[in-house]
Amino acid sequence: MLKEMAGLGFNHVELSHGIRITLVPGILRAVEEGIIKVGSTHNFCPLPTGVVQAAPNLFEPSAREHREHDQWLRHTKRSIDFAAQVKARVLVCHLGSVSFFWTNPARKLKEHLRANPNAGRDGDPKYAALVVKALDKLRKRMKPFWEQTQASVREVFDYAAEKNVKLGFENREKFEELPLDADYADFVTGLPNGSPAGYWHDTGHADIKQSMGLLNHRAHLEKNAPGLIGFHLHDVNAAGQDHQPIGAGHIDFKMISEFWRPEHLLVLELNPRVKTEEVAGSKLRVEALLTERMGPA
Repeated sequence: MLKEMAGLGFNHVELSHGIRITLVPGILRAVEEGIIKVGSTHNFCPLPTGVVQAAPNLFEPSAREHREHDQWLRHTKRSIDFAAQVKARVLVCHLGSVSFFWTNPARKLKEHLRANPNAGRDGDPKYAALVVKALDKLRKRMKPFWEQTQASVREVFDYAAEKNVKLGFENREKFEELPLDADYADFVTGLPNGSPAGYWHDTGHADIKQSMGLLNHRAHLEKNAPGLIGFHLHDVNAAGQDHQPIGAGHIDFKMISEFWRPEHLLVLELNPRVKTEEVAGSKLRVEALLTERMGPA
């Protein structure tokens, strides 16, 4: 797996939340032999024993039930250990979600968007009113879940700092996932001084939220730029499918590149069905933007 990535010209990879425990010996051997370096990993990596498919939300830091919280804490620390073992700089993390006993307010948004796909981008007044109402319901419900998330991440700060691993808190694509996009910058900048954490920007997730009328992509990046530590880069096509090759959709990556800094990690996060030549093409497009932005490497 890693030899294939190296053969495509990559010298760093992210190890995802789909890495099974059986792959670990080969990964460690590849790193030890210098075949490739690991820039980042993604919680939970490796997957808990017995889990054989990607499961980044298997346990959530927002969980208020103590058994799930204990499992989240245990496997997050285990992921930090592995990140340190492969010398990754960042462990990308999700921050949980708000659960609803009855109807999730996102349901009405989805129904309206199915009938009017461009309502979120075009400023449809009826849809905008639905968004305001849905966000109001979400905020009224979210307090205990958000408080639990913040308490959970504070529990692993010292552990991550000891291992020299930063936690990259990733923006999410679902309406009920935490934190709310409008709250992200205040959350990250409000972390205690020296916290081993920062904001991780996923381009596809932000575009999906923009299509839902929940944020403006550029404005969101401008607000979160001070806390940025890395990016998941992938495009979104006309059908709303993310993890597409760069240039295969409508995301303005020239705009995105304005926020890249030399210290940031840039990760191509593409669908497994993307063809090899499309991976290579995405790499070339990102490299061209990097050269335009920062000059030759």
